[in-house]
Amino acid sequence: MKITRKEVLKLLPISLGSIVVSNACKKDSQGQETSTVDFPQINWRLASSFPRSLDTIFGAAEVMAEAVRKMTNGKFNIKVYPAGEIVPGLQVMDAVQNNSVEMAHTVSYYFTGKHEALAFDTGVPFGLTARQQNAWLYHGGGLQLMQEIYSEFNIINFPGGNTGCQMGGWFRKEVNTINDLKGLKMRIPGLGGKVMSALGVNVQVLAGGDIYPALERGAIDATEWVGPYDDEKLGFYKVAKYYYYPGWWEPGTTITFLINKKAWEDLPNTYKTILETACAYANIDMTAKYDAKNPEALQRMIKQGTQLRKFSDEILKEAYKKANELMEELALKDKTYKKVYESWKKFRGDENEWFRTAELTYSNFGFTVK
Repeated sequence: MKITRKEVLKLLPISLGSIVVSNACKKDSQGQETSTVDFPQINWRLASSFPRSLDTIFGAAEVMAEAVRKMTNGKFNIKVYPAGEIVPGLQVMDAVQNNSVEMAHTVSYYFTGKHEALAFDTGVPFGLTARQQNAWLYHGGGLQLMQEIYSEFNIINFPGGNTGCQMGGWFRKEVNTINDLKGLKMRIPGLGGKVMSALGVNVQVLAGGDIYPALERGAIDATEWVGPYDDEKLGFYKVAKYYYYPGWWEPGTTITFLINKKAWEDLPNTYKTILETACAYANIDMTAKYDAKNPEALQRMIKQGTQLRKFSDEILKEAYKKANELMEELALKDKTYKKVYESWKKFRGDENEWFRTAELTYSNFGFTVK
């Protein structure tokens, strides 16, 4: 019996505990509902790019896996492994491509060395917010464009979480001008790192577990990560006093599920629908969790001596200029990048015009009154 995507979406509840395939169930002798669908037993492995300690970003993969398990009555099981347990966090795309694991949970901008346009799947400097990013991916053609690129690597991808607008990172000293950035050693990946490099920053790329000791001993002067909830867990406030905002390089960071194409094609159609739906649930759930957890974490760190600082307009304006120049240059060099960039750029323009009308007007008043 095949279940359509529309039918599964109707089953997707607010609470994962109540997920059942209710329109394809009967009751056993004890009156409990059991599925009439003939679910085959399938076991997959998922390699995450994140440590287990980051329960919200790592946990999105567990949310997805639990939804899949429940919607298949325990027949489709996806075991989630933290970074380094099967492969290092920055090698999960290779593992999926080679079918060493069936799935990964990661951010696509880790892999721009394979294709620069993958940055758009995660988010680019001065790009889309979480809501705008979801709109572009799901209804603006963005996901189709990303899947065309990933297909070249034997992979299909689905959105798997969004952190919302990130913070600008931790600095051991204040940075008020462009000159203050010159020579600064900062951990920052992706296109944001290239922009910082263009502004004179000595950019470093470090795995999550290596950041704190590097910041503590002065091997780096600054780092970005995610936001208050995760940054508190990693303890950056203990070794860097100044917490800058906003994270202009990641205004709405999409986390991505990668699936080996053959493993995907071998799934029954019902399982494909269930898996895609579970990925969408995890995508929404992550943003909600961060929005709920970040405020208290920020206040705790402020009480520990953290000092908030806003990036100066001078820095923001120059970063915006450099970011756009870099993307224009990349578009001239690669026709696939140009195709993605032009789609994204038009969508951003339309979205920003709309958000200025309603969202920004409300935010400028509603977020400031007490």
